[in-house]
Amino acid sequence: MDDFSPERSFEEGVRRAARDALGVDPAAIPLTWPPSASHGDLATPLCFELARAARKPPRALAEALVARYEPAGGVARVEVAGGGYVNAFFDRDACLSRWLLGPPVPASPAGGPKTIVEHTNINPNKAAHIGHLRNAVLGDTLVRCLKRLGERVEVQNYIDDTGVQVADLVVGFRVLRNEEIADVLDRYSEERLHERGDRFDYVAWNLYAEVTRFFEEDSSRLSHRSDTLHAMERGDNPVADLAAHLARRMVRHHLATMERIGVRYDVLPRESDILAMRFWEDAFRQLREAGAVRRIEEGRNAGCWVMDLPGVEEGSGEDQKIIVRSNGTVTYVGKDIAYQLWKFGLLARDFRYEPFDWSPGPAIYEVWSTTRGPDASSRPAFGRGDRVYNVIDARQSYLQRVVAHGLRSLGHEREAGRSVHFSYEMVALTPAAVAALFPDHPLSDAERARPYLEMSGRRGLGVRADDLVDALIRRAADEVRKRNPGLDGARVQETARRIAVGALRYYMLRFSRNRVVAFDLDDALAFEGETGPYLQYSVVRARNILAKMEERLGESGTGGGLPPSAGFGTLEPGTADEHWNLALLLSRVPGVLRQAVDSLELSGVAKHAYVLAQAFNSFYHRYPVVQEPDERRRATRAALAHLYHDGMVRLLGTMGIEVPDRM
Repeated sequence: MDDFSPERSFEEGVRRAARDALGVDPAAIPLTWPPSASHGDLATPLCFELARAARKPPRALAEALVARYEPAGGVARVEVAGGGYVNAFFDRDACLSRWLLGPPVPASPAGGPKTIVEHTNINPNKAAHIGHLRNAVLGDTLVRCLKRLGERVEVQNYIDDTGVQVADLVVGFRVLRNEEIADVLDRYSEERLHERGDRFDYVAWNLYAEVTRFFEEDSSRLSHRSDTLHAMERGDNPVADLAAHLARRMVRHHLATMERIGVRYDVLPRESDILAMRFWEDAFRQLREAGAVRRIEEGRNAGCWVMDLPGVEEGSGEDQKIIVRSNGTVTYVGKDIAYQLWKFGLLARDFRYEPFDWSPGPAIYEVWSTTRGPDASSRPAFGRGDRVYNVIDARQSYLQRVVAHGLRSLGHEREAGRSVHFSYEMVALTPAAVAALFPDHPLSDAERARPYLEMSGRRGLGVRADDLVDALIRRAADEVRKRNPGLDGARVQETARRIAVGALRYYMLRFSRNRVVAFDLDDALAFEGETGPYLQYSVVRARNILAKMEERLGESGTGGGLPPSAGFGTLEPGTADEHWNLALLLSRVPGVLRQAVDSLELSGVAKHAYVLAQAFNSFYHRYPVVQEPDERRRATRAALAHLYHDGMVRLLGTMGIEVPDRM
């Protein structure tokens, strides 16, 4: 299919006219959207930018540009507006006809620059929780937006299998339970857990809470953690073997949990392999040779290797970051610098890879894992990204600045600028959600008056991700049964699953990333308002219209473009703009996606989808389609319903939301 784009045609036409009429060749043509279709479909404020250098009023420049503009490619005409805007008016019938054929196929991303998105990154020590869901939804939606825009993307999920959290879980089994790896393999086999109605990640969830209390009761017990960490870093011992077993089993649970909400990965880089493949040694050598780190001989950081951070007040506590501790162990941020160097292809080393081992269960999908074993002979090439997005919550902003500074200190200014921290705020629960999920948890009057309550495992308010998904599915299933009493059980569950996942994903996306999400089950699942189910319902309505058209009239409105007899000129006087607005909003989706990616504000995608659904529902209630007696108007409206259905399915898919057959 050829690449029909009135937006790009307008840009190219403005550039040509600027060269011919004004003698300038602008590097970029800024675009904006007029407030209503009556003012135009697209506009550029370019002449305001050119006015100072040209020493002429913006409107005079715009008039000269418009006089030389040659309409083409879906643009019917241009005109001057306001103090110097150039507004474009599209050929409505031509655009609708071409848009009905579907969007242009993006250029094959097999070659060219690669974007790496690292997200989720759950410590493999217990079940995933509600906060991980926001990270995964944001990261996965960013991936889907990039792919929709035609970019080549690699999805990484970093596994911190040598960190403190895994060490604490090992302490829980070895010290609190007196169990070594043989005991864990026997007592916590999948068969035995299934018989008890339990799950290994839930066992670990409870045990990790016990270990936390164990350390809080007596700080001297932290020596168990230190000894365990050292044994894990040395490797080839029973403690390291137990840690590796626990981490692998937990990762399998995490992947299965994320699969439930439509999140997948390409590769799982393991921290233990960063150490085994000596990534850090290579990075540390580079940092020392560049003078980016220095050894402290006295004071509170004596014996440590630190990185000085420019622009931070001396003595503030953030002016120096410890990279290597006095006992010789590397900190998290040190390993992250090495990992970031590898992502950009700046280390003379690579991992070895193998397909992830899903056993004892069946593989859900193919995902690769780093390994200390032999390298697979036929595997994809990972790393060597041109841009890297690290999806990590806002509390890690300081450490992400340290990582970027590490790149700059080695002379990698370009890569540091392309190392993007996609930060976001935490997830909490509304008091109503706490009451629903924890009916035995007493809430004070003060707590009930708060907008949200923070999660706390020690207070019994830790929300496991699968528990939340299950609760949403149960509630959605109850509603589906009420609306569809004759629906069989399997279809009820599948419909409920799609509604629940759509509700969850939309709720995590609709808020600005710098705002705390106060999750509320009733609000998320509402069929009215700014929710996933509201958007899904609008698509089901459009689908039902098209089905009735075909059933009753033998017309589907889905032919190869707009029927010859149809068009906006067939509509009642004064209604064409409202009809056209629906098509125009759909045409703006690529621009919305680009803007969302550039600003890292994916809530803009959710907001645009909501505005689209509102526009369609207004259209649905005001203008009959199947019952319209005029054949030409009926065909035009059916074409719009078809355009909306297909366009909204694609947009929801970009947000990871599936549309059920019914609501």
